[in-house]
Amino acid sequence: MTAYPLQVLAQAPVASAAEPLDLVFIEGFTGHTVIGIHHDELHDTQPLRIDVVAGVPRPRACDTDSIADTIDYSVVRTRLHRHLQEHRLQLLEAFAESVADILLDEFGAHWVRVAVAKPRKFDDVEAVGVVIERRRDPHERLTHKGAAVLSLIGAGHVPK
Repeated sequence: MTAYPLQVLAQAPVASAAEPLDLVFIEGFTGHTVIGIHHDELHDTQPLRIDVVAGVPRPRACDTDSIADTIDYSVVRTRLHRHLQEHRLQLLEAFAESVADILLDEFGAHWVRVAVAKPRKFDDVEAVGVVIERRRDPHERLTHKGAAVLSLIGAGHVPK
């Protein structure tokens, strides 16, 4: 088994001292999807390797021992399988960004590192791919309803 790109994933995120993060990860997730820009990639599925690390502020799960208080990687795994079937992206960069968005928006991660690789894309390389890092906006602590209200106020409207 190869160490790509976990060497990059294993590095700790840059976090403020006020916000220690617990890291939940999935290493070596593999699935098949149609992705690419070259003619031979546009119709047939090909394997992708996805590694994700999601940082959450010290979750209550440390105290409660409840899966409801952290990111459930089995649910993330299922979501990744669905995403491989549903997406219509061509670039690995865009695909990695969409995975990061899923972890930030749907699973409440505060920081993510996503690596997406095409193993054996070329005969003379182990893999090609991208690694991205994204962080939730620290001011984005409002519920969707609260954000909608502020958006209305910012647009000069007062909610009823």
